[in-house]
Amino acid sequence: MVFDWNQAIRTGAMKMALGDQLGHDTGQVTGTRVLPPTEQGEARVEVSFESRGRLLDEEVVDMGTYVSVLGSDGVLRGEGQGCTMSGDGETVVWTGTGVGRLLNDGATSFRGAIFYRGASATFARLNKIAAVFEYDADASGKTETKVYEWK
Repeated sequence: MVFDWNQAIRTGAMKMALGDQLGHDTGQVTGTRVLPPTEQGEARVEVSFESRGRLLDEEVVDMGTYVSVLGSDGVLRGEGQGCTMSGDGETVVWTGTGVGRLLNDGATSFRGAIFYRGASATFARLNKIAAVFEYDADASGKTETKVYEWK
C-alpha cells in the first residue's frame, strides 16, 4: 500500500503548518545559461541571482544559482544552492529544491523547501529547522523571495 500524503492532509490525519516568516528579499537575475538537455530531451537552464532583504531580522545579501528542468508535463523542477551574508559578515549557506511553472508573460514561479547550515551565531536557528520558500521572477528578471519556517 502506498501512503497518500494528499489524502492525509485533506482529512486532517497529517497537519502541516507554516511558522514564522524568516525572510523576504528582492533582487535580480544576474545570469542564465542553457545546459545540455536531460537524457529524456528535457530543457535544462541554469539561473543565477542576487538579492537584498532581511533574514531573521538581519539585513542580508543573498546570492544563489539553481538549475531548472522543464518536464514534458510542463512542470519546472529545480535544485539550487547559495550563500547569504549579513552586513557584519556573518554567513549561512543554503540548498533548496522546488517545483514551478512558466507563466504566460515570461515570468517563473517556484515553491519548495530550503535547508540552511553554517557556523554563524546570528543564523544558528536556521541549522535546526526546515523552511519553505516562494520564489518569483518576472519577465525582466526581477525576483522576490519569501521564506517561512516549516513546522
